[in-house]
Amino acid sequence: MAEEKEKEEVYVGSIDQGTSSTRFVIYDREAKPIASHQVEFTQFYPEAGHAPLLLVSRFCFDLEDPFFFSLKIESLGGWSFSALLFKKIRSFLTFLVKNWILGCFFSFFFNRWVEQDPMEILESVKVCTAKAVDKATADGYNVDRGLKAIGIANQRETTVVWSKSSGLPFHHAIVWMDVRTSSICRRLESELPGGKNHFLDACGLPISTYFSAIKLLWLMETVEAVKLAVQAGDALFGTIDAWLIWNLTGGCGGDVGAVDQEQHRVYGLHVTDCSNASRTMLMNLKTLDWDKPTLETLGIPIEMMPKIVTNSEIIGVVAHGWPLSGVPIAGCLGDQHAAMLGQLCQHGEGKSTYGTGAFILINTGKDIVRSHHGLLSTVAYKLGPGAPTNYALEGSIAIAGAAIQWLRDGLGIIQNAAEVEELAELVENSGGVYFVPAFIGLFAPWWRDDARGVCIGMTRFSNKGHIARAVLESICFQVNDVLESMYKDVVEHGGVESKDGSFLLRVDGGASANNLLMQTQADLLGSAVVRPGNIETTALGAAYAAGLAVGIWSEEQIFAFGDNAKATIFQPQLDESKRQKRSDSWCKAVSRTFDLADLGH
Repeated sequence: MAEEKEKEEVYVGSIDQGTSSTRFVIYDREAKPIASHQVEFTQFYPEAGHAPLLLVSRFCFDLEDPFFFSLKIESLGGWSFSALLFKKIRSFLTFLVKNWILGCFFSFFFNRWVEQDPMEILESVKVCTAKAVDKATADGYNVDRGLKAIGIANQRETTVVWSKSSGLPFHHAIVWMDVRTSSICRRLESELPGGKNHFLDACGLPISTYFSAIKLLWLMETVEAVKLAVQAGDALFGTIDAWLIWNLTGGCGGDVGAVDQEQHRVYGLHVTDCSNASRTMLMNLKTLDWDKPTLETLGIPIEMMPKIVTNSEIIGVVAHGWPLSGVPIAGCLGDQHAAMLGQLCQHGEGKSTYGTGAFILINTGKDIVRSHHGLLSTVAYKLGPGAPTNYALEGSIAIAGAAIQWLRDGLGIIQNAAEVEELAELVENSGGVYFVPAFIGLFAPWWRDDARGVCIGMTRFSNKGHIARAVLESICFQVNDVLESMYKDVVEHGGVESKDGSFLLRVDGGASANNLLMQTQADLLGSAVVRPGNIETTALGAAYAAGLAVGIWSEEQIFAFGDNAKATIFQPQLDESKRQKRSDSWCKAVSRTFDLADLGH
């Protein structure tokens, strides 16, 4: 066994930086995971005024070592302490800690603002990488010698502005779900001749609270430190990938980054990739560069923007002071694009990722398909500087798995997310109950930030089983809405069929492990749903991109990996008349959510 490992000392690491946690996964030459570690981090809700969050500014909770945690309390002058819980009380305290974090996470549904601490995200990356390497080493893998590259997959749209001179963020990161910018969106829609779709031709995206450009405008207009830094040329903008790469390659005090000739200082690399850049509403989809007319219209200096690179190339190397220093960073993708690559979606093939939200993408190949039905045109991936750009149509759903967590943390009718399947199976159907989880508005294909959640159709005989099933069905109905729009766009455009002429949908993400959810999806969709053996495809996609860049795999080898994957196929069991009737009722329920939000709040 030892000799075999000595011959195969080739590994690829993958940073999977998500909305509520960070993972680091190490893969071998066959793209099989050999070690991983995951850490959850704090969410902040300034509008909520949540007392614990005003006191505790940093809380890094190690999911795989939950009995050791650290707190940094700013209001006490940066006093820090660590606690190792005794065996008899650790389970109880862990329960309190986890439920406090998750309860806070969902307070944003009612308060609209959600932020993260960029410094805590960096710490979560450092902890994950170190502990995953320790695990692999303990199992006999020589990762220190064999790790050839690192890939990054990250939550998209989440926005950070930091100081080039100090390396510190001026403000918490504004998370993709945050909707504080509604008034800015309304203002732009009224001022610009193209209204909501003013930037659609160039950037592929409508004006929405979802995208980074609007979050950046809020920071530039509202945060005095950001205003002054922009004027002084000291402000750097980036999505989470850019923030990670800047710091991993040295930050403001590194030794491997870019040289400022005037000050003779070495900085981290200010870089983003084309998939993340395509989610800012600032990148031109054709040129894969920042769209100067858009920047000028919004008053955003191009000097604060990162350089755009492809998804698979050697970007830089990890600086001293980090675990795995000297290892090339060779792949970078937004999480949904990474999942698409991890699912091996080629031209005409699509995937739906079920996580906090749900994200459905279909690979349209070299064609930029302009949606007429509420979808987004975006980059799928570009696997190297000389490789062709693959584009995609995307439908983004704000609330998917988060609705299940709301059943636990909001209503308290389940103890953990896995229980929802058992509860929903207590009833044969939803009993006429329809639930629309428009907690922060509706994304694709509706794009209604004035919508709010509703639960309708209840009678005296409705019970928590009906509500649980209605919540599961709401996820599937939302996916159906996107797929219906996607089908219309594809038919109108033409030429987006897969190799065998069919429209293929693969599923992944944590919630896709729920068998009832997947069967319901197949029933309401009216076609088969395919779930791969490995549903955590985001980290895998980033690893593929990094391994390709350093020559571990060829593109042909990567797309052959899926041939032997053990997939579960869910076939539809609902007849067409019932399917159509239920779809019509769902659309009526959706219409009830409109104009319920106070956008002036």
